[in-house]
Amino acid sequence: MRCSRAMNKPLTERIDAAEGSGGRVSLDAYERADGYSAARAAITSMTPEEVQGVVKDANLRGRGGAGFPTGVKWSFVPMGDAAGPGHKYLVCNADEMEPGTFKDRYLMENDPHLLIEGMLIGAYAIQADRGYIFIRGEYHDAARRLEQAIAEARAKGYVGDQVFGSSFSVELAVHRSGGRYICGEETALLNALEGKRAEPRTKPPFPPVSGAWGRPTIVNNVETLCNVPAILRNGAAWYHALGVGEDAGTKVFGVSGRVRNPGLWELPMGTPIRELLEVHAGGMQDGFELRGILPGGASTDFLTAEHLDLPMDYGPIQAAGSRLGTGTMIVIDDSVCIVDLSRNLQHFFAQESCGFCTPCREGLPWIEQLLADIEEGRGQPGDLELLEKNAEFIGAPGNTFCLHATGAMEPMNSALKYFRAEFEAHIEQGGCPLRHGKAG
Repeated sequence: MRCSRAMNKPLTERIDAAEGSGGRVSLDAYERADGYSAARAAITSMTPEEVQGVVKDANLRGRGGAGFPTGVKWSFVPMGDAAGPGHKYLVCNADEMEPGTFKDRYLMENDPHLLIEGMLIGAYAIQADRGYIFIRGEYHDAARRLEQAIAEARAKGYVGDQVFGSSFSVELAVHRSGGRYICGEETALLNALEGKRAEPRTKPPFPPVSGAWGRPTIVNNVETLCNVPAILRNGAAWYHALGVGEDAGTKVFGVSGRVRNPGLWELPMGTPIRELLEVHAGGMQDGFELRGILPGGASTDFLTAEHLDLPMDYGPIQAAGSRLGTGTMIVIDDSVCIVDLSRNLQHFFAQESCGFCTPCREGLPWIEQLLADIEEGRGQPGDLELLEKNAEFIGAPGNTFCLHATGAMEPMNSALKYFRAEFEAHIEQGGCPLRHGKAG
């Protein structure tokens, strides 16, 4: 992972050094690069409200997909006597099951102390005395390295009772997820953390007031929390200056697909799609042409070559009809059948539905089957209109309990928008033109 400007690497500067020695960033190396200095200063010389204010002024937006302002989210937690007796919780969402997304895994495996420091600051800001890293069950190396890093931090007095010699105490633990995509919805994650079925909860109440075990809880993404130490060290103005577009800071962007150099790069927010694709990812592999991209994982709408000069910021991507999401771009080339790709995505979303809502539980498998029929030569005239009608109903916010089905329908609807001719060719030619060697 590389950044185009060496001074603007709040997340990955230590990782680059560690890669040169073939290992994760150790506690000693982390401290030599001012690691834990931000947490020490925040906990020993600032009030929780002051910490919240700095993060709010920096306009750090959630890096898990929704982009909600982090400092504002923290401010929703009742403080002091208003919170009542009992624990408060800070939960890190490290489940990372969005297809095409692998940025959080990289951060946890290579710089676990950065996440721990971010959690210490976040926990202090909301006065949480318990913190959990809710990690994807398949992330074995990341989980082991985080557990080791927590043990190292506890041995130094950075985790546990009287952190940095202050009156603030917090315990951190790694919780290995049973694994469901629905855990990306924070209340489903909290149910899973409590040992219940991973289903979304009715809101209100919202987690900052009543979350884990009915107590005030904040859920933040891995990358979000990893931004916090640098903001506290350098200030909100410094963080704003890192971005080159509407939003502040840097972002760990990713590109996968038939490009010459797939991977991750920490770059300024607002970096154009074209720069990501052509400069950092090296452009398309020889013999392949770009057809489309999913800019923020599998649950975002397609964009096409006409959108290459868009900045990777929340607002411009949304204005173009998609979402920034996780910022990890899936590149679709001209060898890919869009109908089969859509079927494959709907298979994933149907499989990962929690099953609570009828439109999601029954509708997603039905759409998957209709796409399979079109792909395999059983498509009929009128199928696309039927597909659109049902996708519109299933994907409409409010028709299902959470936004799982809405996210599932985003790539489906945008595929019909940009590649309708390919769907029509499947029906007219009795199957996939690519598979049959026909022009499509």
